[in-house]
Formats: sequence, C-alpha cells, structure tokens
Amino acid sequence: MDPSLSLSPPSPPSSQVCVVVIGYNDAAHVTDAVRSALAQGPAVREVIAVDDCSTDGSGELLAALAQEDPRVKPIRRAANSGGCGTPRNDGIEATTSAYVMFLDSDDVLPPGAVDALLKAAARHDAEVVTGRCVRRELPSGRESTWQPMLYTKPRLIARPELRTRLVHDTLCVNKLYRTDFLRGHRLRFPEGRFTYEDFVFTARVLAAGPRIALITDPVYVWNVRRTAAKLSISLDRSGIANWQARLEAHRQSVEILREARSVSGDAGKRLARAARAKFIDHSLRMYARELTTRSPEYRREWWTATRAYLATFDTADLDAAPAPGRIIARVILASPEPRDLPRLQEVAARPARLAPPYALSADGTTPVWSSDLPQVTLDHLLVRPIRLLPLAVDAELRPRVGGSRLTLRLHELYGRVADAGPTTVDVELVPRSGDGPVLRRTAAFGAGDMGTWLTEAVLDLGSLGGGVWDVRLRLHFGDGTARETTARAVAGPGLLRRTALPSRRGILLAQPYKTQAGNLAVRLAPGMRGVLGVARRRLARWVAGAGR
Repeated sequence: MDPSLSLSPPSPPSSQVCVVVIGYNDAAHVTDAVRSALAQGPAVREVIAVDDCSTDGSGELLAALAQEDPRVKPIRRAANSGGCGTPRNDGIEATTSAYVMFLDSDDVLPPGAVDALLKAAARHDAEVVTGRCVRRELPSGRESTWQPMLYTKPRLIARPELRTRLVHDTLCVNKLYRTDFLRGHRLRFPEGRFTYEDFVFTARVLAAGPRIALITDPVYVWNVRRTAAKLSISLDRSGIANWQARLEAHRQSVEILREARSVSGDAGKRLARAARAKFIDHSLRMYARELTTRSPEYRREWWTATRAYLATFDTADLDAAPAPGRIIARVILASPEPRDLPRLQEVAARPARLAPPYALSADGTTPVWSSDLPQVTLDHLLVRPIRLLPLAVDAELRPRVGGSRLTLRLHELYGRVADAGPTTVDVELVPRSGDGPVLRRTAAFGAGDMGTWLTEAVLDLGSLGGGVWDVRLRLHFGDGTARETTARAVAGPGLLRRTALPSRRGILLAQPYKTQAGNLAVRLAPGMRGVLGVARRRLARWVAGAGR
C-alpha cells in the first residue's frame, strides 16, 4: 500500500487561544488555575499570568510554572492596581493570539472548555462565544449553573438586541473573544479600583454589536468559597461601599447600552431596559434579602441610595421586571425611610412569598401592599397563574423521638387559594450539599382558621445523615395546578432548639432554624460528640445564669 494514501491521525487544533490569568495574593490557588489552562491542550497558545504585585510568593510560583511550560508568560505589575480590570487589560495588550479569554486565580477551566469555544467560533465566524459557567460551592462541592436559561441549547445570535437576555450574563470569564474585535473597538475593562468591572466590560462588548455563539458545554468553574478568610468581591456584601459600587457599575452599563451606536434603531434602548429589569430582579432582590441582618445605619444608606437610583427608572423599566422585584422597587420608591423589611425579605426570596396581612384599596377592589402604602398596588395577583403566585406557607418543625412533626399552614391570597382548592402537599428534605438521600412525604390539607389550610407530616429525621437539610414544598390544588415553594420558618418551641434523636448511626442531633431568606431548614449532627458539645454549652449557660 502506498504510504502516501494511509490515514493519518487528525491534526491537533492550531494554537490560537490566550488565557489571561489574573491574581493577587492567591498563592493557594493560582497554580491550579494556570494548570487548568495548560491542560486544555495545544489550542492554548499562551497563558499570560498577570500577578498584581502579590506579596505572598505568587510571583515565584508563576516563574516556576514558566520553567515547566514555555506557554506560561508571567507579568508582574510594579504596583497593585486595586481591581481586576487593569491586569486583564494588561493581558489583552500582551497577547499574540487570535482569541483571548479570562480566568481568575481562584477558579479553573474544565476539560475541553477551550476546544468547545474555539470550535463554535470557527463554525459561526463569531466574535464572541459564550458557554456555561458552573458555580461550585466549596467545600461541599454542590454545583449550579449561572444563568441557566441562556444555555438551554446552542444558538447563533447575529446581533445582541435579538436576544436581550444576554445582559443577564455579566461575567467575562465564560467567554472567548476574538482579539482583533476587542482591539478594533478598543474594548477594555475599567482601570484601577473599580468593583464589578465585568458589568461595564460586558456592556461595552454588547454595545459593539458582535456575532455571539452560545454553547451548552461547561467552560468555566466558578469556585465559591463563602467561608474564606478573605471573601471575593461578589460575596463580600457586608459594607455599603459594595452596594454603592454595584449601583455605579450598573448605571454606567445602562448608559453604554443606551448610547450604543453599533446596533440599529432603538436596539440599544431595548438592551438598556433589559439591563434595568435584570437589576430589579437580581441585584435588588439579592440585597433586599439581607437587609434584616444589617445595621440601622447601613439600612438607611442603602435605602436612600437605592431610592435615588430607582427614581431614574421610568414606568416601562419597572413594568419590564418580574413581579417580586417590581414590588420591592415600588415600596422603596413610595417610602422615604426603610420599612417592612421582614416582609420585603419574603418577597425577595426565591421563590417569592407574600406574607400577611393582605390589604385592599379604600374601595375594597384592588390588592395593595398595605393600608399605609396603598399606592403600591398588587392587582397582578388577581390574574397571575397560581403556579407563580407568592404563596406563604408557615412551617414549624418539632424534632421528637418516634417521629418529628412538621406543621404547615397555607395562607389565603385574595381568594385565589380558595378558588384553586388546596388538596395535598409534597414535602421534601433536600441535603444542601447535594449529596445524600431526599426524604419525601405527602400530606393532605384540611381547613384551618381565618382563611388558612393546615396539615402535618411526620418525618423520620433519624434516617438522614449529618449536614443541613432544606425544606421544599410542592402544593397541589383541586383544579390540577401546582406551586413549588419553600417553607416559611415561624417562631415556635422547636425553632433553634437542639434535640437528640435515635438514628441508624446511634444518636442524631437535630436543630431547626431560620435561614437568611426566612426559610425553614434543619441541621443534623450524628454522634455523641455533637450531643456532648450541646450538653456542655447548656450547662455553661445554666451555671452563668445561676451565678447572676
């Protein structure tokens, strides 16, 4: 056989991609990040690792990696920039590759990410390719997809205004960019100490009107370390400066989209309106859920700043937002001072809950937020499908030997619940870690007092393992509809009380508690060590009380 006719193995993909890794004092993780980029294979031409003047030995680690693999090109900044934008801009300037993507030092790229992105870029001649970002909670390892509704199927978007939901994915790290596109449009991140710089960069990219390919492959792993000594910018929301920075970044993003010249007609305005709706549904709800945990001073400053920013929105901006965020926005606009924070927390939860009392307008025809704020109307509740209604179910869990009792009380909502006719509820206890069995029970509703429906489920907590378990509900109605929701923790004898229960592993310590969002959850700790720890703490409290 002529050797020239033999089949040769497929040639590896050409080296076209630069991965820009940025880091500051992250010696514990930066090596894993760089190695995950190198492991992408021959498609990666270079890994430009920008060290933002670290003092923890990160620079030495990068130098060692460069000795191992010539694709690693360290850049050490002479002075710390104070943010993430400047080192990423350094990477854009330094790259010699046709495509560029970004990686933070505490995250990783999953196997095959670069090949999947590059393949889509070539197939569609796209200036930008974006894929699925996986949020991985550490140390539990539980994973979820960032903005899952965008990544249900592969698609090519010829112009951003044809898919306005693109403004929801403000991340820059789950995307591959054509280098000449970024340079030709002079697209850069905000320089220096600018928090949420990716909001502004993403708006600039969309305003330039690229062809965007969406793929469903996982292309980025966002490691979420909530217990880290130093929280990431996106997790450290305790100070008012974080919210002020978020408002400024969003304000700039909206202006960029509104003034976009690379999109036709009023397309820029449509993108800007979608960005404002996303702010109301995501950012506003997220921070409103946390207000009850903040100081009075923080609440006042937050309320004042938020009210001033929302005053720049028009009626159409508010109407474009989903109902829960829209209600929160209108309550803030209607009141000059913080108010009704526990109730706003319930509305901000996912799924949303509207806790009683339920008020009507003066003529008795229109649902309103309260008798004090009748201008905040809730008339959408009269027509909204019951599967989307913010139904409130109060829950109390009393751990007991022989079977723990979960009592549920479903509240009426302007006659909608009675019309649908509640029949049963499916109760699930789901491990927050995502690893372990799910405890399921079904209970039938009976009539309660004052327009409520009651039921009780017996749960065998001893059949479960340790960890945190969330209570989830699926309400069923006589008209065939259903509503998935969470259980609203109410004060009672069982809340925050630790109880020792027999289990398959000997002894199980159970403690119901209220989450930050107001949901009912239960902590379970197996073994004598947990029980003895609780006994010691109770004895210490008793001794301290006896000594007073």
